[in-house]
Amino acid sequence: MKKGERIASIAMMLLFVSVSIFAHGQPERINLKLGYSSPESNPWHICAQKLAQYVSDNTNGNVTVSLFPAEVLGSDKQMAEMLKMGTLDMQICPQGVASDYAPELAAIGLPFLFDSNEQAAKFLDGPVGAELVKNLPEKQGMRALAYWENGMRQTTNNVRPIKDPADLKGMKIRTPNDKMTISIYKALGANPAPLAYNELYMALSQGVFDGQENPVVNIHASKLYEVQKYLSFTNHKYECKVFLISENTWKKLSPEYQKVVNDAAKKFAIENREMFAQEDKELQEDLVAKGMSLNTPNLEPFRKATASVYDEWRKTLGTDLVNKVIAAAQAK
Repeated sequence: MKKGERIASIAMMLLFVSVSIFAHGQPERINLKLGYSSPESNPWHICAQKLAQYVSDNTNGNVTVSLFPAEVLGSDKQMAEMLKMGTLDMQICPQGVASDYAPELAAIGLPFLFDSNEQAAKFLDGPVGAELVKNLPEKQGMRALAYWENGMRQTTNNVRPIKDPADLKGMKIRTPNDKMTISIYKALGANPAPLAYNELYMALSQGVFDGQENPVVNIHASKLYEVQKYLSFTNHKYECKVFLISENTWKKLSPEYQKVVNDAAKKFAIENREMFAQEDKELQEDLVAKGMSLNTPNLEPFRKATASVYDEWRKTLGTDLVNKVIAAAQAK
């Protein structure tokens, strides 16, 4: 079956089993389909399981959530299209893919914008974070309920420790489908290229890429230590996951059920962040035990090398928006 036919088939299947409504608009048994790219070992999946239980418990079992991890429905990009079409109900969507629908979201990934996940969380939960996604329902047929964690992104490779931007020169780096990440690695002298997350391990094992970039939790959960030797804490950008719901699905839910789903997305966004923070140090130690070589470079040369990315994205996003995001990120 061709890729286009497969996507259409999945879309029709999801549409067929989507939200069920009485003729008079009163919801009875509602099943919501939630898709995401992470494997079952990742904190996103664990929190998604808890979210599903919370929604069921708080609707007397009238609303259930079926989970589709590890891109079983298609790539993040394909799932976002299904969401817009209304054939997928919810998605934990990477920042880069979500920015295809809300371009302002790309600003969150500006290089070295945040020094910590805590600083990023304060920004995302504030007024500017809300402003970045406010046009999604009307313009794209989807709604952002919360920002989940992905965290500070680090660089792994099989060539050498990254101690200076020059160490990345000419290195082929896999990135997500994220224009900002590609801009950053080009500025650092690497050769970045996007690839679906579920194809990453195989591509690295076959030497298609020299390296890749991801938060520590993802590196560990996907066992990239089996196919990568060096991990360098470049902290080049922060990335969130946007918890999205189809506007079509949202409007079919009663106000009571809307509140439950919205509360669940926000509640487990916080737990998701806490899990990432809790696991980070412990997982670093385990990566060393599994044979990875870890190093922390001086980041100042990396900051200088990526200053041009701000100029590039001021042209794309507008100077006012970029300056507003920088100011909000730095607010005490």
